[in-house]
Amino acid sequence: MNKPGSRLLYPPASARNMVLLVQLRWMAVVGQLLTIWIAARFMGIGLPLAQLVSVPVLLAIVNLSTQVMGRERQGYTYVELLGALMLDVLALTWQLHFSGGVTNPFTFLFLLQIVIGAILLPPDWSWIVAAIAVLCVVLLSFDYQPLALPPVHAGAPLDLYLTGSFVCFLLIAVLLVFFVIRIDRNRRQSDTALAKLRQQAAEEDHIVRMGLLASGAAHELGTPLSTMSVLVRDWLRHPAIAADTDMAAELADMETELQRCKSIVSGILLSAGEARGENPTITRLDTFVRDIAREWAARSNGAVALRNRIDSDLSIVSDPALRQVIGNVVDNALEVSPAEVWIEASLADSELVIEVTDRGPGFTAEMLDTFGRPYASTKGRPGGGLGLFLVVNVLRKLGGRVTVANRPHGGALVRLTIPLAALAVPERKREGTS
Repeated sequence: MNKPGSRLLYPPASARNMVLLVQLRWMAVVGQLLTIWIAARFMGIGLPLAQLVSVPVLLAIVNLSTQVMGRERQGYTYVELLGALMLDVLALTWQLHFSGGVTNPFTFLFLLQIVIGAILLPPDWSWIVAAIAVLCVVLLSFDYQPLALPPVHAGAPLDLYLTGSFVCFLLIAVLLVFFVIRIDRNRRQSDTALAKLRQQAAEEDHIVRMGLLASGAAHELGTPLSTMSVLVRDWLRHPAIAADTDMAAELADMETELQRCKSIVSGILLSAGEARGENPTITRLDTFVRDIAREWAARSNGAVALRNRIDSDLSIVSDPALRQVIGNVVDNALEVSPAEVWIEASLADSELVIEVTDRGPGFTAEMLDTFGRPYASTKGRPGGGLGLFLVVNVLRKLGGRVTVANRPHGGALVRLTIPLAALAVPERKREGTS
């Protein structure tokens, strides 16, 4: 099993492919026992039953062991897959050695092992399977125990061989179609999963670069914002400004906005590179949601309203990044629906669910398909779509998810689902506040 930090990487779909090999082996066990029973009971062919029956019994034991020990396995190496194929090749060789060698039409079952090896293994390894199978066929051409045919078949061995060849051909055709389809399905699923991982890696790299840029910009903005704040406070204390009430009010508003800018810059520095800041503050879940709604209600002149359905108030970490991405969603909703935006908060299955709805035109079909991708936006301005891109990636880093939809009667719905475990108060913090 892969462990964090381990260099062992299993081939894609190797676990599912091993399951297919186990299924193939179970079919071989049943087929061998059935063939031995028919040949000995109904056809009267003399067979060394002890030697022949021991092989399917051994294969059954191997299968059971593989299923038991493989429950916690995440995958198998190429060496293990090669070993599984070699076991089947040697088992078939043993069976054919005691049942006529190459004169047995079931010799063509080696082709099935060669084809499966060519599909499951790299080219160099596939040649190993083919070479060993050919070597076994060569050995069976010179060293084997002839079948003791009864008189009814001894006079026409070719007819028996042709019948067996037909049965063998039919068996190989069915197994190849069945297993090649299953193996190809595994490959396509692995390719899809790999493509998603590559896309996620590219997005996370984009987030890192954006985080570095934001952090650098925040550092650069900190000094001028502080200087402007000092100057504004000095102006407010100037007698001429204090005597002009209108000018004093405007400067007070400017001071408020400067403090807000400094708070935003501090939040960027706090959460740059991480979904949770190094010095998070502890709050209550109900307070966290109400503070966000109150802030946006004040900024939108009451256009943002809250439906709070949280019935269990818990202690959580006030996450700056989460507050920011919720704000991004609300801000986007206000752009298309400046008169009415609703925030609904609830708990479901140990998850915080926040839904933001608006009365705007809703999402286009293209936007629904490309939601969360960088620069996927209908606003037609440089950098559009980055807000929702950050929403998706921050929620994913917290173990949550984002879903979007259009409301039946108009408007858009954005649902943020965050596991409460991602917002849980660390044990050290909890002990410190108790």
